[in-house]
Amino acid sequence: MVTTLLSDDAPQFKQIAHHHALCWIHDGRNYKKLRPIVPYHKEKLEAFLDRYWDYYGKLCEFKIKPDAEVAEQLSAEFDQLFTTITGYEQLDERISKTKEKKEHLLKVLLLPEVPLHNNAAELAARAKVRKRDVSLQTITEEGTKANDTFMTIVQTAKKLSVSAYQYIWDRVSNKFEMPSLAQIIREKSSLS
Repeated sequence: MVTTLLSDDAPQFKQIAHHHALCWIHDGRNYKKLRPIVPYHKEKLEAFLDRYWDYYGKLCEFKIKPDAEVAEQLSAEFDQLFTTITGYEQLDERISKTKEKKEHLLKVLLLPEVPLHNNAAELAARAKVRKRDVSLQTITEEGTKANDTFMTIVQTAKKLSVSAYQYIWDRVSNKFEMPSLAQIIREKSSLS
């Protein structure tokens, strides 16, 4: 069973894990959807977003150096920030919706090892989606497996700062001069 899950708050992810954390970047995108026309509302949104991302920065600092007293302060600061009334109705509604997610957005205060966002996972998946959009689809199951294997090698090599072209050439030519991606992963994880 998955004990901790970080998601974008899609309903299908609820009740899957014992600990469910929410992505701050996804929550922040909801504020970007607000498109105020009235200058006063624009100012209120900009001022609130400055405070929002400053608070996010404090959470990032907490992850580096967790402390129970700081966790209590951050929890209280969350309550203060997300009870803000600006007079801009749509912003106030959005702030209230974020406040309702406090337990999941602040999971990091309980489990500092949990990331504050899941953008890395999303970006990795996006490469596959872009490839699918361009290629439409594969015709056979073998083609699908080959495509998935190739995309996995390319994306893994990219994350490890290895030239995918050189790695694939090394394997196809049967030279095996480069270490395997699995070996590189093991070496990097042992350094952490």
